[in-house]
Amino acid sequence: MHRRDFVRAGGAMTLAGLFAGCTSPSEGGSETTDEPTDTENTATSAEASEETTTEASDSYSVSMTPVGEVEFDRVPESISVYEPGYADMLVALGHGDAVASVGKKGRFHTGHYDELDGVGVDDSGIVDLVNAGVSQETLLDLDPDLYLMDPNWLTNVFELNGEDVSFLEERAAPFLGNTIFRRTDGWHDYDYYTLYGAFEKVAEVVQETERFEALRSFHDDYVDRIAADAPDEGPRAALVWGGKAEPTSFSPYHLGGEGANKKAFRDLNVRDAIANSDVEALSQSQRSEIDYETLLDLDPEVLFVRGHEDKTPEAFRDTVVSFMQNHDTASRITAVENGDVYRGGPIYLGPLGHLFLTERFATRLYPDRFSGELFDRDELAGIVTS
Repeated sequence: MHRRDFVRAGGAMTLAGLFAGCTSPSEGGSETTDEPTDTENTATSAEASEETTTEASDSYSVSMTPVGEVEFDRVPESISVYEPGYADMLVALGHGDAVASVGKKGRFHTGHYDELDGVGVDDSGIVDLVNAGVSQETLLDLDPDLYLMDPNWLTNVFELNGEDVSFLEERAAPFLGNTIFRRTDGWHDYDYYTLYGAFEKVAEVVQETERFEALRSFHDDYVDRIAADAPDEGPRAALVWGGKAEPTSFSPYHLGGEGANKKAFRDLNVRDAIANSDVEALSQSQRSEIDYETLLDLDPEVLFVRGHEDKTPEAFRDTVVSFMQNHDTASRITAVENGDVYRGGPIYLGPLGHLFLTERFATRLYPDRFSGELFDRDELAGIVTS
């Protein structure tokens, strides 16, 4: 297997230096272009030179921290993704069929595509990296045109190292990407990107900057309208992971963080009930949990529980919320007493998912200000499918 000719690493990319300072793996992570022979080549030297010049002029490069610059001779047709948020970006840009993998298919939530006429993704051929085993062999077998993932995520969370990444870069495809879904990992000591900052880079990769600009304009208008009607100071809320139907312990998050998956909360001015406490936020190195006693001490006005995106709102109320309401300690938490316990949204959020999630949260948190559909599905679908 040989690395594709149409994707080349640019001069700013130095893998030897990329992994300097990376920590050891954590327990928490468990088309080739054939050149014609002389007998096949009937073009004159001038014609050949003209073809080379045309190909070179069609090349383009994209630069993104931490990898640097990657040069492309044409748009990659197969892209391996870890964070499903990046997969959502590709769908939004009309390149959903390029998605070759995601970290966990169960966390690539695609239900919102059902509300957008002509928008969707066939996930039957998408590889679940975690189920397959995040290894050099698995990533090599994918044989993509691009690994759209932060290589430092692989070397700090899974049992891969810089040599593995260099091998994949040489034998298969380059890496490009930045871990954006959270900002609590100590090893991530380089620039982060916002959701739309990363989205813009992906648009450059697949040469869809015009579609991106239309989507960004749609987003900006939407968020501005929401902001105009939302209260300046939202409720004190806690965001936790508690994936069981009857959860008794939780992994806490900081709503005040700048991670991409917190964007909907920031857009709605939700205040963080955990940030100013002694409770540490979930990260690759921080896996501690809290119980109902701690949540009672924090006493959030609203409680968001992640790990239940596969449930309908009714199923969530009949299981998780019902259990809390009948629990001696949980029932005394203000959010539980008032019935303000909601599903917390996906861990990995993309631009389309964000629009729907913001609508969901706005209509739950501020029902006196927001109701029904808050953006035009047909207009959005028209941008994606145009």
